[in-house]
Amino acid sequence: MFSHTLFSLPFALLTMLIAANGLPILSILVWAVIALIGARTGANAFNRFIDRFIDAKNPRTASRHIPSGKLKSYEALIITIISYVVYFYAAYHINDLCFYLSPIPIIFFTLYPYTKRFTYFCHIILGIACAFAVFGAWMAVKNEILFINFNQEQILMPLNRINIIPLIIFIAVALWNAGFDTIYGTQDIEHDQNNKIFSIPAKFGLKKALIIAKIFHFTMIILLFSLIFVTNLSYFYITGLMISSMLFLIEHKIVKPNNTIIMKLASYKLNQIISLTIFTFSCIDIFFL
Repeated sequence: MFSHTLFSLPFALLTMLIAANGLPILSILVWAVIALIGARTGANAFNRFIDRFIDAKNPRTASRHIPSGKLKSYEALIITIISYVVYFYAAYHINDLCFYLSPIPIIFFTLYPYTKRFTYFCHIILGIACAFAVFGAWMAVKNEILFINFNQEQILMPLNRINIIPLIIFIAVALWNAGFDTIYGTQDIEHDQNNKIFSIPAKFGLKKALIIAKIFHFTMIILLFSLIFVTNLSYFYITGLMISSMLFLIEHKIVKPNNTIIMKLASYKLNQIISLTIFTFSCIDIFFL
């Protein structure tokens, strides 16, 4: 499921460009991308492993690799382990801070598949897990995160020196992921309710779930817009946000839970285009203005 990397990768790269005020060191860039791919691939494989019995009961997901017998359960675990080894190895080669904090995203990725068994806000947990790519990207370049600064050998920095840039992008990406995962979950409202699977759509119903997703995405755009006040991003970046906003309107307009093709477009394809659009226009802003 390499294509799922496109959800986090553009924002991770954007964070690195902002942190480096241009291109970061090539070796750091390469190891950061490897780390992100390893973490996301391992998380996807582990999620499929944990949800194999749930997927088997759902007609929409029964054709997935493990329920259909195309992949053995232990093979999914092997993929998970290999991917996470690659992730930790890459983090080790970036810097000490990235390596020391590298278990945190894995904890969230491990927790996420279980959250749908006890909380309706599992989508937010998923969003947070994916958004850690932003913090990782910032740490890779700056060797610091919020109040931890390894470059100056200073652990506790004054609160007024906390850099809010990665925090803004982190929250935005978390809400973005939670939003389109909520949209994706509208396909399984009846199944989830009948099988005691927790989700925002199963709890609040289709209309309210879509309103919640809209709030997530609207807040995301506002947060990303606020970056112009704390970075050098300007006109082209704003243009990318405006185009992305229109894509969000299309995404929420076309939602049809009973149409698998439309839902893949709304939940995945459009959001991949949104992230790439924001990244592309940000690059124009950073390198040509």
